[in-house]
Amino acid sequence: MKSVKVILAAAAMLVGVSASAQDFSDDAQFGKWGATVEERASNIGASNFLKEALDGKDYKAATEHFQQLFNNCPAASQNTFARGVTLYKNKAARARSIEEKKMFIDSILLIYDTRIEYFGNHPKNGKDYILDMKARDMLKYCTTNRPLLRDGLKDAVDAAIESGRINLDIVAMYFRNLCEDFEYDDAVTSDMVLAEYERLSGLFADVSAEDEQYRDMFETSFGTSGAASCENLEVLYSEKLAADPENIDLLAQAVALMSRAQCSSDFFFATTEKYYAVKPSSETALFLAQGFKARGDNDKALKYLREALAVETNPTEKEPLYVQIALIEISNRNYSAAADAARELRGINPENGYSYFILGQCYAASPCSEDKIGGASVYWAAYDAMAQAVNLLKDEPEVQKLAQQLMNAYRAAFPQQETCFFAELTAGDRYTVKCGYASGQSTTVRYR
Repeated sequence: MKSVKVILAAAAMLVGVSASAQDFSDDAQFGKWGATVEERASNIGASNFLKEALDGKDYKAATEHFQQLFNNCPAASQNTFARGVTLYKNKAARARSIEEKKMFIDSILLIYDTRIEYFGNHPKNGKDYILDMKARDMLKYCTTNRPLLRDGLKDAVDAAIESGRINLDIVAMYFRNLCEDFEYDDAVTSDMVLAEYERLSGLFADVSAEDEQYRDMFETSFGTSGAASCENLEVLYSEKLAADPENIDLLAQAVALMSRAQCSSDFFFATTEKYYAVKPSSETALFLAQGFKARGDNDKALKYLREALAVETNPTEKEPLYVQIALIEISNRNYSAAADAARELRGINPENGYSYFILGQCYAASPCSEDKIGGASVYWAAYDAMAQAVNLLKDEPEVQKLAQQLMNAYRAAFPQQETCFFAELTAGDRYTVKCGYASGQSTTVRYR
């Protein structure tokens, strides 16, 4: 190790000798390094020594060389600041106390700010570039000082927008931190969050596949923040749409956010209906249908669902439409229409448990006096359908639980053995239901 240090020292001396032997009298070329030839030679040597000291992990020597350059010729080279940040990051990593580490972190931030002072107008690595690097380091070092971190991220975003060189990950990180601070910091108001959402959302309008994750982060941050309440959204978009009522993109944005917030105001429905009128889609129809269903307006809910179904060509998109239609028709006790919708759903996707959940209820609700066992045969078919629903609705635990309860009710309605005996039916025999909505269904004879 000693020999290595000797070699490094010898190399540094050679650099110093070379620098001192060079002619630094040209002001145009070397004036930025000092007022006199001696100062220029010393500072250029310090710049070389700083690099060597960092490479050799001699942070004590590196600190001396950096301070000389920082104090005497800060405008000489951007390398001074880049190496200074590297130096103080290493010192922070080796700090022996929280106070010492904080001091080193403050030095890092000061180095960035001073670099902006001298190189903020650099065409490539100017203010936006420097603030972006500062923001990334603040995300590492300043997480406990939320106002400071928030301001640093905002400065980076503002500079990026001004320059036109935007890194969407930093925009998304800034907005996520702002939304998180809304929950805990009274200085962050809903108006601030809404204003920043409005200002920044356009940056994510047309992103690459690589940047979609940052758009998702941005939208999720807003959607899950308390600032995105129905009341706040209505204030924001009522003013915007009053000023620009035919703006389709604005309508789409309002509908998406208010739907996510589960709004149910008259303004939400009026806005969503207007958007659907100019750009009908199964997704918007579902928004409207679910909203009107929650309000108890089943007729209007079915209207939008059937309109969407009439123009939808994608079978995958048809599935949720049929589910909602069937559920609403069941609640209306319109079992014929519910069964039709459930069969269509089963035809599109036999693995969709809702089709069996609906059909089981329809089977059980239909009379069937022709079976000679008091219509009890429909409960065999209803039980079979609901058993399939239980098996397929594993991702819907609440619906699955209800399906299990209905299975138990249907089993309790099975005919007694004596009733089946007089109808010449034996447990385990195959049986085809002769009437009702289960007509034609093959099932198994079972006793209560």
